[in-house]
Amino acid sequence: MTSGHRWAFKTRFRASAYSWHGSALASKRLEEAVREINSVAKSDRVSAADGCVSLMERLWPALEHIDTSSGALGGAVHRTLTKLIPILISAPADVRTRSAWLERLFQAVMDDGVQYLSPVEDRWGEIAVYPVLMAEYAERLRALIRRVWVEEPPGGHVIGTAICLSCLLEARRYGDLIELLACTRMKRWHWHRFGAEALARQGAWDAAIAYADGCRSPQGYDDRGIDRFCEDVLIKIGRTDEAYHRYGLKAATGPTYLAIFRETMKRYPERDRRQVLLDLIEARGERGKWFAAAKDAGLLDVALQCARDFAAEPATLVRATRDFTAKEPKFAAEIGVIALGRLLAGGGYDPGVFLIQEAFSHLTEAASRFGARDWATAQVRASSTVPAMRAENTSNPSWPNAWRVLARSRFEIEPKNNTAIDQIRLSIGDGETNLEGAAE
Repeated sequence: MTSGHRWAFKTRFRASAYSWHGSALASKRLEEAVREINSVAKSDRVSAADGCVSLMERLWPALEHIDTSSGALGGAVHRTLTKLIPILISAPADVRTRSAWLERLFQAVMDDGVQYLSPVEDRWGEIAVYPVLMAEYAERLRALIRRVWVEEPPGGHVIGTAICLSCLLEARRYGDLIELLACTRMKRWHWHRFGAEALARQGAWDAAIAYADGCRSPQGYDDRGIDRFCEDVLIKIGRTDEAYHRYGLKAATGPTYLAIFRETMKRYPERDRRQVLLDLIEARGERGKWFAAAKDAGLLDVALQCARDFAAEPATLVRATRDFTAKEPKFAAEIGVIALGRLLAGGGYDPGVFLIQEAFSHLTEAASRFGARDWATAQVRASSTVPAMRAENTSNPSWPNAWRVLARSRFEIEPKNNTAIDQIRLSIGDGETNLEGAAE
């Protein structure tokens, strides 16, 4: 089928359209293409699905020269396919039209140099829709896969393996699927998850979980995916408490520990937030990394415990001191003391002078709000003693820089005409000491 719609994205995804540094531009064009296809899908789902195929088959030719080392482009492509595949599956196309789409996609998979279309392969059986098409692609690849896995030397790979496995799964040929997977010399979760899903669809819940757990490697590369599968199975059959304790605390992923906490709470909204956070800390360790999650959840006592752990980033603590100065000054002051002490001990990633000055400023302001400025000054003076710092940093190669930061941080810098430093003087307590020489 040829769509009657003139797709604007086609001119932007011609062969070799992007150069080595074209990742950001290509990601933007992908978003535009998704919007265009979604717009057409509102009135013509078949044409929109044809547009999906047209974009998918253009991905590798258009993007092959881009530097993908950062992973940004791969993420953009994955998000794009995640949005487009449901449109392709749900389109009311007949067998002939869908067969033509699959043939075009199959050729694109064969030509794909970096497996951009891996998500399409994983859901091939769903995209095929019709059992006759599922059978066609399963049989096209099954004999070749068996021969490579059984007869050829280890390490052989057949492009499109997931296509065959997906078709066998969606065609409900569970026995053939499990039998084919049994031919592999080593278990790979990317393939064997189809077998685990086959067992789950037959109601063999515990067998599915055991099958999945048996795919773990010593390196733990696939542990997150296996944990999530097993967790989903247990939640589906109502064994939520077991799912939480066995897999839920390890399954959530995210760019930050705060994101992991939120994802876990989203999956278990009925559980106590405080206990979930404490369970996550116990299960995953690195208490200091959970400071932002505890703070965001309003669990300030837990946040304080996290802040005392050396894994807590001083810059994050300084920002928290600033943010809580007005609403929770006692908490802010305690965090400020910890942050300043950590910075003066050489902690943090390349701390700048102004970060330490900012920490001191927020600390004294917070302490002043509940009449504890003298206490804060004493805490800073105790944290900034030279012997203590030397004792903690004799083996730290960054100690000289930390010493310079320490010296400068004990001054109050007053700008002249908003452009230069006019005067430097001590500002922390009665025991004034001239550290100007050490600061140079």
